[in-house]
Amino acid sequence: MRYLVPLLVGLAVSSCTAAPPAETSAYAARQQAKLAALTAGKVAGAPVSCLPAYRQNDMITIDENTIAFREGRSRVYVNHLNGSCNNLESGHYALVTHPLGSQLCRGDIAQVVDLMNHITVGSCVMGDFVPYTMAGARY
Repeated sequence: MRYLVPLLVGLAVSSCTAAPPAETSAYAARQQAKLAALTAGKVAGAPVSCLPAYRQNDMITIDENTIAFREGRSRVYVNHLNGSCNNLESGHYALVTHPLGSQLCRGDIAQVVDLMNHITVGSCVMGDFVPYTMAGARY
């Protein structure tokens, strides 16, 4: 009997959770399509820990956990952030990095800044940069 009450409470609570709305599924599908379009025809390479800091000028937000950096048409670096940078895609916020030296590296902290008020509203940490290179491209 002592175990029956917690079990019933657990079942009652779990039955209250709803399935994700269709909007969430559509959002995830759009983000996956965006990433697929960036990496189409490209082959993933070994992750690198740093990029030249000037690469951050061509950053593309995939979702709150993933960003990409373009290097011309034949290479894209995808970074899966450690921790989520909330509200990054809303258009009212920007991801600001302060690299130490001339490189943006794994472990660097990125801040989400409100563009209207110029205040920091969140932060996350850079992960490894995975290069996706067009097959046959020379680098």
